[in-house]
Amino acid sequence: MGLIMENSNSEYERYQKAKKQVNEIKGFYGHLTSYVIVLAILIYINLKYTPEYLWFIWTMFGWGIGLFFHAVRVFDWFPFLNKDWEERKIKQFMDEEKNKSKFE
Repeated sequence: MGLIMENSNSEYERYQKAKKQVNEIKGFYGHLTSYVIVLAILIYINLKYTPEYLWFIWTMFGWGIGLFFHAVRVFDWFPFLNKDWEERKIKQFMDEEKNKSKFE
């Protein structure tokens, strides 16, 4: 009975983690969609009323940096930046320290 309970808890935890990841991806695509729509409007306004100075580039650049870092976090392009990596590293160092003290 205990094994079945542990299995269902583990399955539930994996489901919750996957669901959170899907929600984060949806959030990123919402961010990307709003970036494209707002930028298209700003480009139109800029080119129609003040084509001599392309000010939309500043918005595109600034917001683009934020969008890039959102993508980095959501798609885990740099795994050393996420919480799981930190926890794994801490566990690794603790295990190494424990093994070192066994042999001393």
